[in-house]
Amino acid sequence: MKIYQTRFTYFFIAMFLMAGIISCKDSQKDKEQKVTETSQNENNDPFFKLSLAQWSLNKHIFAGDIDPMEFARVANELEFEGIEYVSGFYAEGIKKADDPKQAMQDVLDTLKAKSEKYNVENVLIMVDGEGELASPDEDTRNTAVENHKKWVDAAEFLGCHSIRVNLFGTNDKEEWKSAAVDGLTKLSEYASEKNVNVLVENHGYLSSNAALLAEVMEEVNLENCGTLPDFGNFCLKRKDGEQWEAECVEEYPIYQGIEEMMPYAKAVSAKSYDFDEEGNETKLDYARILKIIKEAGYTGFIGVEYEGERLSEKEGIIATRDLLIKEGSKLNDNQ
Repeated sequence: MKIYQTRFTYFFIAMFLMAGIISCKDSQKDKEQKVTETSQNENNDPFFKLSLAQWSLNKHIFAGDIDPMEFARVANELEFEGIEYVSGFYAEGIKKADDPKQAMQDVLDTLKAKSEKYNVENVLIMVDGEGELASPDEDTRNTAVENHKKWVDAAEFLGCHSIRVNLFGTNDKEEWKSAAVDGLTKLSEYASEKNVNVLVENHGYLSSNAALLAEVMEEVNLENCGTLPDFGNFCLKRKDGEQWEAECVEEYPIYQGIEEMMPYAKAVSAKSYDFDEEGNETKLDYARILKIIKEAGYTGFIGVEYEGERLSEKEGIIATRDLLIKEGSKLNDNQ
């Protein structure tokens, strides 16, 4: 009887130990599986960060449906990490104020507080309406440089890494190139003291001639002067010489243009117009564009800038965001 009890005890202990070993192995296996799943999820993330361009909301802002001071909140609700301001949504009110300098500071204080409250990063300011940086007239050009400086200061205060500028002034290639180099150099030298970049967007006419713009970048040759390639702004000439709105009659090759601008890019703008049933942009090959961007080694923010008519602004923003995530995730290093 004692022998039987002893054997039973040994058997029970052995079974207990075996169960423990199996349980430990299963637990370890579960941990390894969770680590693998986490790693796979991380590897499937896009190679870039997402920001929202304020221009995507321009119809709602102009209609008074969205207060531009609430931009950070709207971007947070749409799950964006960064925001890109448009100077024009604030400039008129500031100019009309009794004390424009104080009005500017009040705006900046509010925008900064909102960005901190809603945990979004201030990425850049798109500056418009401050004069022609590529004007062949030196006085006009210098005035434009001075006008832009307050937005450089604003970018520094908000913690933005850049301002985006336009390069208009003349349609003569040689005059434009010379003037653009001068205007950009003067503004970039000032901006370098504030640790702010000055970026040129392809925004029509000669600024959309990517090869010519690359020549300007090479001549300026300053670390804080670069480009902001926009997927859709490659119109070189519009009907009847109009600057905006009119039908484009001559366009620079889109994918070639993006590729030529990427070596100098410090920000990227994902223009979109409409989407098919599969969620693909109908005018632009996002997979091809993102491949160009990734091969250039770019890992910064890509700003969503929806300009379509069929979808609402928020629907278009979400569709653009989701397409960027889908195509960007396919291009991670492990695939």
